[in-house]
Amino acid sequence: MFEKLGHSIVKRRKSVLALFIVALIGLGALAGLAIPRLSGGGYSNPNSDSAKAGKYLIDTFHVKDPAVILEVKSSTSITDPSVVADATALERAIAAEPGVLKTLSYWSAGGAPTLASKDQKAAYLFIYSPENDPTNAKSLGKLIASKYDGNYKGLHIYVNGIAAFNSALSDKISKDLALAEGISVPLIFILLLFVFGGLIASATPLIVGVSAIIGSLAIIYLISLATGVSIFALNLITGMGLGLGIDYALLMVNRFREELHHGKDVESAIVNTVKTAGKTVFYSGVTVIITLASLTFFPLMFLKSFGYAGMAVVATAIVAALVPFPAILALIGHRIDKFVVRKSAITPKADGRWAQTARFVMRRPVAVVVLSLTVLAIIASPIRNVVFSQADARVMPANSPIAIANAAATADFPGQEGNPIEFVIPHGATKSSEVASYQAKIQSVNGIARVGRSEIVGKDLRFSAVHTMNPRTNEAEALIKEIRAIKAPAGTLIGGVAADYTDTQAGIAKTLPWALGWIGLGVLILLFLFTGSIILPIKAVVLNIISLAAMMGALTWIFIEGHLTWLVGSFTNTHTIDTSMVILISVVTFGLSMDYEVFLLSRIKEEHESGLGNEDAVATGLQRSARIITAAAVLLAIAFAAFITSGVTNIKSLGFGVAFAVLLDATVVRGLLVPALMRLFGERNWWAPKSLKRFTINH
Repeated sequence: MFEKLGHSIVKRRKSVLALFIVALIGLGALAGLAIPRLSGGGYSNPNSDSAKAGKYLIDTFHVKDPAVILEVKSSTSITDPSVVADATALERAIAAEPGVLKTLSYWSAGGAPTLASKDQKAAYLFIYSPENDPTNAKSLGKLIASKYDGNYKGLHIYVNGIAAFNSALSDKISKDLALAEGISVPLIFILLLFVFGGLIASATPLIVGVSAIIGSLAIIYLISLATGVSIFALNLITGMGLGLGIDYALLMVNRFREELHHGKDVESAIVNTVKTAGKTVFYSGVTVIITLASLTFFPLMFLKSFGYAGMAVVATAIVAALVPFPAILALIGHRIDKFVVRKSAITPKADGRWAQTARFVMRRPVAVVVLSLTVLAIIASPIRNVVFSQADARVMPANSPIAIANAAATADFPGQEGNPIEFVIPHGATKSSEVASYQAKIQSVNGIARVGRSEIVGKDLRFSAVHTMNPRTNEAEALIKEIRAIKAPAGTLIGGVAADYTDTQAGIAKTLPWALGWIGLGVLILLFLFTGSIILPIKAVVLNIISLAAMMGALTWIFIEGHLTWLVGSFTNTHTIDTSMVILISVVTFGLSMDYEVFLLSRIKEEHESGLGNEDAVATGLQRSARIITAAAVLLAIAFAAFITSGVTNIKSLGFGVAFAVLLDATVVRGLLVPALMRLFGERNWWAPKSLKRFTINH
């Protein structure tokens, strides 16, 4: 199949290139529409009890969460006539703004004590949007923040709330993304120049990287027409598109030049490149797609978005590397080595440093395995202190208005007035004594500031309870579990942000075994088909798990214990790591590690099938592929490490986690552990039952 594809592309190279340019222009037009459609939310489990409670509140009680929450602060009492006049004028002005459905404040609610701060010098003003889901009211959040954050007459205004947070987050991520690209693209080109030694060979891989980004953004736009997509997906698209697209092109260019240097004509070189490196790109990409598909199993839109984005970016990178890119190489031909800046990179040695390293490792395999595993265990050791949570306004820089507003609200108000626990009791109006007893028990729970009055619509009843801790924390999760353990009237639904967080964590925990099973089974089957071995796929999965443990240890050491802030920059340390982000980083790094595993095993298997013994095949395969694997890993690490410059903590952790794991995998795992273990297993590396051998792919 790949040989036929190579012949077809060479014969029609000009037509293929012309179609590629037309397609890229069309996809670019769609890609430009994607960013405005992306959302900052997506952390909720839509199938949970808290989601059912939320729907009940909207449909039956017409209760909505405010899109924007203003803390209105004065230097005197909020009952002072001048403060009342200024606050009333502020509320009238906001009510007249476009996109505002209604407002509710301490003053318009008749001095409701629940909306006042503990020192009586600040009060809440809630702003509601026509949107059923306030997370979609980003434009309203941006409008209110731009016009009212700061001083208004004699008052000081802090703008908070989900819509304002989503707007600020989207703006921050977009700006940080531009900065990251400005850093990574020049560095990647310089590294490519060092690896290939020529300007033309160094520039061509960028075509695949940019194409992967544009194509996947276009696909994400189409997906966003049917379902929500998180704004965070942009970072994955940029990082993986640039890094993985260039990695695939790197493999193709390297093999093309190798074929030319062996005396083949351009057509034969292209055909053999697609037949060998192209096949490796295809199967390594499918491995990554299978891994990333597991993210769509989770109920959270946030994680599903990364699954959609990841699969889209890998698929477009594969297509770009296998179809238009060989056509470009065919047109360039022998000019691929023009404009040399480093002669030694033009013709890599057949038996160089990497082969010598492999032979050194294989002479002392037990010592290398023990030492490598010891180092990885030390790096992984901080994992014992890991604490999981969920993102809130503290992921933003501490000096951002939204983070300042969140800190002010936490300091000034005794409870989470804007984030109460909601209780819905169908037919509760007929159970007054039972409801009263239930409310009394809730009031006695440690962490509950107060229980509100009941509201009845028909036979249904609702009330709320204000708690004292941030809703997206382990403390709030424990509170919800304690409340749910209390015997409640039949049919009671518990909602609100804290319940939503609890149900989200539970949804992740419930889905995780299925996702892990999918990844493990899919990768084992695909690697068996690719290698014809039972041992190698199992070894690859085990080594990846060890590598992931080391990555988690490093994340814990930095983002929980607070080390290396000079490297990653300042951030608000919540002493927790976002659960969803940990899953994302783990899945992405597992997929990328398997990508490099396929790169390496493909070349080793090719050398083994050509007649070399196990040790010679490992040494030669490592020599011919490790330089490219290391370069590919460094390129991908640069693409992700640039995200460390972001002011958003989640993006910092994504950038560091992926970059660290990829570099660790390409050096300690692929450079030391793989050859050492392959030496220990010997020819057993390639064992499989004869009945299964017929299902494997010939190299």
